[in-house]
Amino acid sequence: MKDSMIYYSVGALLYCPANKETIANSVAGQRFGKKYSLALCLEDTINSDYVSEAEQQLIASLHQLYASSKQISFYLPKIFIRIRCPEQIEKLYKALGDAVQLLTGFIIPKFAPENADSYIERIRLLNEKAAKPVYMMPILESPCIIHLQHRSDVLYTLKAKLDAVEPYVLNIRVGGNDLCHMFGFRRQSTESIHDIKPISAIFSDIITVFGMQYVISGPVWEYYNGDHWDAGLIAELDQDRQAGFIGKTVIHPKQIDLVNSAYQVSKTDLEDAKSILNWDEKSPALVSGSARSERMNEYNTHYRWAQKILFLSEYYGVT
Repeated sequence: MKDSMIYYSVGALLYCPANKETIANSVAGQRFGKKYSLALCLEDTINSDYVSEAEQQLIASLHQLYASSKQISFYLPKIFIRIRCPEQIEKLYKALGDAVQLLTGFIIPKFAPENADSYIERIRLLNEKAAKPVYMMPILESPCIIHLQHRSDVLYTLKAKLDAVEPYVLNIRVGGNDLCHMFGFRRQSTESIHDIKPISAIFSDIITVFGMQYVISGPVWEYYNGDHWDAGLIAELDQDRQAGFIGKTVIHPKQIDLVNSAYQVSKTDLEDAKSILNWDEKSPALVSGSARSERMNEYNTHYRWAQKILFLSEYYGVT
């Protein structure tokens, strides 16, 4: 399990096309609030004929944002670039110049055995020279993880490759819509992706393989207006948490607060977590009643849970 706050603090990751000209002003004007991360996308949201233009706009946006950060004070989110190919990593990193200080890392789409080594090697080489860590967040969404006969082999192969650069793997992400696309599925605003059994099974396998070692973020919710969009998101977030996800990809600013609220921890959980983490190791007993005498706390079986609760409370807060 990750033992540093950085891995739990991506939170609500707001996706934005990299060619959006107003993004720097929106961030500097704190239009999206003060608790979110930002993904500038060069992949699925950009027509393949306009990638070069989108790259230039992305570079211009980050230079503008960097200049603004030197003049006024505002919340700077963690910023990631969702790339299309491995070659963009070094290319964009160099092109950003001083503005690279704003970059947290790169999002790797359709991460699969055939491209993993190329992405990983570039991240490794970049971190040998970089002044601060450059993280990667691979997205598991390729068709190769769908086929049941080979899924476990593919997932464990990818994990073994990522383990070589584990400190730089900030989150594992899942592409819910891409996986649904393979089956022709699309959930309504009253439905959860966890109720689509083939997709839920894939998520379960991903969490089983990666969840003991990495933080895994929940899939995008594509509704932000209309009937039930917010109730549907809240319900899916509840299932996200139960499944083992932390944080979520969002596609509209209205979704950010709901994600942040969903991952706040209860006061009861925080009290018990602190009690477990401060356990007297010389005590003859490794089990006791909870702070409110409502449940059992056992050091050996609840310690990792308690660590996670503490990290979540520090970033998301307590309800």
